[in-house]
Amino acid sequence: MSRRRVIQCALGGSASVLLSNQPLFAETAAPAATPPPRPARAKSVIQIWLWGGPCHLDTFDPKPEAGTDYCGPFGKPLETKVAGIRINELLPVLASQADKFSILRGMTHGINAHETASYVMQTGHPEGDRIVYPSVGAVVSLFKGRAAGYQGQIPPYIVLTEPQGRFSEAGFLGSRYKPFATGGNPAKTPFAVEGIVAEGFSEERQRARRDLLHRMDTLAKDMPQHPAIAAMRRCEDDAYDLILGNGAKTFDLNQETPELRDKYGRSTFGQSCLMARRLVELGVPYITINYKGWDTHKQHFQIMRRQLPEMDKGVGTLIEDLASHGLLDSTIVWWGGEFGRTPKVQNESPWNGGRSHYGKAFCSMVAGGGFKGGQVVGATDARGEEVASRPIYPWDLVGSIYELLGIDTEATLPHPLGLTARVMPGKEEKLKSGGRLHEIM
Repeated sequence: MSRRRVIQCALGGSASVLLSNQPLFAETAAPAATPPPRPARAKSVIQIWLWGGPCHLDTFDPKPEAGTDYCGPFGKPLETKVAGIRINELLPVLASQADKFSILRGMTHGINAHETASYVMQTGHPEGDRIVYPSVGAVVSLFKGRAAGYQGQIPPYIVLTEPQGRFSEAGFLGSRYKPFATGGNPAKTPFAVEGIVAEGFSEERQRARRDLLHRMDTLAKDMPQHPAIAAMRRCEDDAYDLILGNGAKTFDLNQETPELRDKYGRSTFGQSCLMARRLVELGVPYITINYKGWDTHKQHFQIMRRQLPEMDKGVGTLIEDLASHGLLDSTIVWWGGEFGRTPKVQNESPWNGGRSHYGKAFCSMVAGGGFKGGQVVGATDARGEEVASRPIYPWDLVGSIYELLGIDTEATLPHPLGLTARVMPGKEEKLKSGGRLHEIM
């Protein structure tokens, strides 16, 4: 996240600040909600979004018995720390942490389009409604952000490092609840000031430019107590404190040991996982890591031999690190993408060993925050083509995450046109459901 990026965000919000007389990261009050059915067990969520859709057969639901037309070269799955649970042979770190996470092998929604599947998976609402619902991160920001008592300097909804762009994360809640995307590359040093360093802007020069702007701002000098001017100044102070003050230290991974950084992997993804742990330590309610490279229509297995070890180090070490810091019990780790990939390898031209989109059956993984570890929920058939038992729909998973966070799933959201919009779909929508996951896990 460069200094220029933060200043742009601050200036981009100036109009709304002047109109609302609110500081940069202030939020409207969270809607009144009835008490949740149980106390909140989770305080934060780390969503690991595998952009493009990971294949279940090549990750957490291996099918070596189906033959090479389905499993490709991955015919020797690993036994994990939990007896009876096997995962891909390139995931040894995750195999050693299997007692801390659970695999959801019955995920399904039947959608094969990136945009629609992303929307359904990240909102927990079905497609086709006239209302564009906000993502889980935006809803958590509403209920667990500043209006609900969050005092952190870092915004309550962070994306590492760029938005997915498949749908509007904030939905009808508006731009105030969009994620704060850091940009940059945490694998490079220094991450927080990378863009400015490349342009030759030292911290001293940045402060000098700010002082010059203040001297030229005669309107602010003449009307320092005007509400709009005061709001603008607070907005500016928030932004500068984030890039020049204590906020900048959060994004300095040099404060971690080289050994730990190596363990996570020095990739953009691995260091994003480490950054996510640091953000959780500060109490940030929702962090999304957008992890590209999983839309493997061609050269699927060549790409998997690169992606899987990188993912294994990042996610496996993250779960282990959260546990060692005493944070896993209060942090949900949610791994998955918009759908899976076709179980049968597409060896014909032009794919020549690729896998296409597949929403009929796929998998996700959850850990911490009240989800029990060491379990498998749901199953696919012998070739991974159909959900054979305990189907899990997006609203089942998202609803479970909300309830573990203490967010009432029947609460209404503040729609700008006054339309009735609930956190989760109502019973009148009569959606297929296998029930909340944390109630059976």
